Amino acid sequence: MTRDVLTIGESMLRYWVPAGERIESAPQFRVGVAGAEANVSVALARMGRSVTWVSRLPDNPLGHRTARALLAQGVDVSHVVWSAEGRMGTYYVELSTPPRPATVVYDRAGSATSMMTVEDIDWSLLAGAGVAYISGITPALSASCRGVTFELMSRAAAADIPIVFDVNYRARLWGIEEAATVLGDLCNRADVVIVTEEDARDLFSVSGTPASVLDGMSNFAGTERVILTRGAEGASWKDGQATGHVPAHAAAVLDQIGAGDAFAAGAIIGLLDGSLPDGVALGAAMGAIEVGLYGDMFTIDPSEVANLLKGTDRDVSR
Repeated sequence: MTRDVLTIGESMLRYWVPAGERIESAPQFRVGVAGAEANVSVALARMGRSVTWVSRLPDNPLGHRTARALLAQGVDVSHVVWSAEGRMGTYYVELSTPPRPATVVYDRAGSATSMMTVEDIDWSLLAGAGVAYISGITPALSASCRGVTFELMSRAAAADIPIVFDVNYRARLWGIEEAATVLGDLCNRADVVIVTEEDARDLFSVSGTPASVLDGMSNFAGTERVILTRGAEGASWKDGQATGHVPAHAAAVLDQIGAGDAFAAGAIIGLLDGSLPDGVALGAAMGAIEVGLYGDMFTIDPSEVANLLKGTDRDVSR
């Protein structure tokens, strides 16, 4: 079986309250499935791409709920490892409006995914894959997950499969010095690096104008393809000697979590289709739509993204 994308990572259950409610006093929570690689997988599947997501989940109703949620969106979860050990990681989100930021509380220690090892993965899945994708969250989960991340990159490189790596630094998972060392090494092994302005500055001491950050990250990572995400300023990209910028779409933000993963999915589609600039433009549109959806999953049809890119959206679709 061939697939467009192979990815490995954690999924969690997300419990959240809307803006105006507090986690500490909420009478009830909404629940959904989340996690960087899982979110990217769903976005890719919704956009019509074949994707296999590999993880280790607890063999209990919470783990099976998670797998079914991804399967329902078109993601291949047939290679998930079912574990009698470990738990389902969770996190809690308190949405807010400016000037208060959204608040996130993790409860993921001891998750089944954090126990994932190199031996858990059927590495034959790489055969025929168009792209391998992983984020900097996975190596932060445990030493064994770090080993899985490096193994994926080594095997993908040996098979000449492009590797897309989203730095995705999470300060609540590990210290900045350790993260800078590990994530820097992973950047050196990637074909496409996605990084925020903040992570480029804080982890790798690369700052300045977008053009200088792109050049600096390209030199640091040893790759010709870098995507710099800049929040409300849009995204800039470098592909060999060519560079460009895609402005952000105007968007009313309901829930900003998951927008970066939708963006990454768009960039991956561009790489699969042979145009990184088109992928960045697609990702910007997907991220803008995602912030108008509650939850981490990108549950939009390709036609809606196409309408935004063509400028044909109406205030009311009817």
